[in-house]
Amino acid sequence: MADWDEVRRLALELPDTTEAVSWGSAHWRVHDKGFVWERPLRKKELVHLGLVEQEEPVLGARVDDEATKLALLEEDADVFLTTPHFVDFPAILVWLDRIQQRRLEELVVEAWFAVAPPKLASRWLADHPD
Repeated sequence: MADWDEVRRLALELPDTTEAVSWGSAHWRVHDKGFVWERPLRKKELVHLGLVEQEEPVLGARVDDEATKLALLEEDADVFLTTPHFVDFPAILVWLDRIQQRRLEELVVEAWFAVAPPKLASRWLADHPD
């Protein structure tokens, strides 16, 4: 089961990543652009999802585009979710307790690539050919 310590470890292993607190929640950034973050659900989002309260941690993660977000939702609706707040915004929400470790690793790296400067991303790829 994934937790915030694991997200922190994965995010901070990537180049030029920093951790900050934004709106009271952990937020990981590359060159001041957020790529993964702790995302408590808001009251309207709970209503939209048919929930009384948030019982599981939710991770927000940047994606390349809306098509990627829709593909993730189709891939596994038990793990990935979205709310009207994220319409037309390239980010996906994730039930952190439900995501497999390997998929979390991929998601964090993909989120980093979605916002990392191209030269930095190219250098990382050159150093990690597999």
